[in-house]
Amino acid sequence: MNNSTFQSDSNQNEITTAISNEGLSDQPWWVEQWMELINSYRFKKRLERAWTYARDGNVTSIRFEGRRVHARVQGTGEDPYKVKLWLDVLNDEDWQYVIEALIEKAKWSAQLLAGIMPSDIERAFAASGKRLFPFKLQEIRSECSCPDKANPCKHISAIYYLMGDRFSEDPFVLFQLRGRTRNTLLTDLAEKRSQALTNLINAQKQDISEKNNNKDYPPHPAILDPSLWWKYDKNLNADLVVITPCLGEDTGLESAGDLPLAEDPKFPNAKQKFIAHLLEQGKIISQKSILQAMSKED
Repeated sequence: MNNSTFQSDSNQNEITTAISNEGLSDQPWWVEQWMELINSYRFKKRLERAWTYARDGNVTSIRFEGRRVHARVQGTGEDPYKVKLWLDVLNDEDWQYVIEALIEKAKWSAQLLAGIMPSDIERAFAASGKRLFPFKLQEIRSECSCPDKANPCKHISAIYYLMGDRFSEDPFVLFQLRGRTRNTLLTDLAEKRSQALTNLINAQKQDISEKNNNKDYPPHPAILDPSLWWKYDKNLNADLVVITPCLGEDTGLESAGDLPLAEDPKFPNAKQKFIAHLLEQGKIISQKSILQAMSKED
C-alpha cells in the first residue's frame, strides 16, 4: 500500500480506507490494468472528483462479501451513500476449465501461491471462454444510492480507485469477485494437482505393465549357438574354484537315462557296449581335463 490506512473489523470484514497523495504509483501490473480500465471513463471531471473522495477519506468503509463489494461514501448530504459493486461470476463448469489450465502450467500455481498475478493469467481463463479482468468498464456492475443518474457516479468511481489499492495487497480479490475465494481456489488446485499426479503414476505403471506383457524377450545366445555351452571366457578367482571329478558315478549319461539307440540282431549287446565305451571315454576325458586344469598357472 501507499501510506493508506486500513482499519479492520473482524466481525463485519469491513475496511475503512483513504489513499495518500502519492496515489497508486509503482503498482503491480494487474493493478495498473485495473486503473487503465477505470481511467478509460470519458467523464474526466467526474473521475477527478472521485479521486478527491478516495484521497480525502470520503469513503468511510469498504466491505468485501463474496463476489460483492459494499461501501459507504460521504457526499454532500448528511448520510453516506451506499455503493454496491460486483462482477459477473464464472459458474462451476467454467472454473473447472480454469483450474485444469492452471494445473497444466506449474508456474501459474507457484506465482499465485506467492501472491503474484501471472502476467499471462488470461490464457488460463481463455480455456473457459471467460476473462478475469473486465474487458470494458460497462462489465463492472454497480449501484449507488445517490440521486445521480449517471453510472458510474463519483461515489462508485471512488470505490474503483480504492479497489485498485486493495488488489495491490491481495490479487486473489479479483478471483473472489469472479466467484472463487482464495481458500477455495487453492484447495481446488491442490486437490486437482494431487489427482493429476496420481493419474500420471497409475498411467506409467500401466504402461510398464503392458510393455512387459507384450515384450518379446530375445533368446539366450547359447540357444542360437550351442558351442557357447562349453565356453566361459571370464576370469575365475582361483581361491574360489575347486576342480574335482564327478562324485560317484554321476555323469551326464547316467543323468540322461536310457538312450533310444537302435538294436541290431547281428550285433547283440551292441547298445550296452557302446554306452560302456562312452562312460569309459568320459572318465578318461574328465581325468585329462582335471590334470590339464591343475597344471595351469594362475
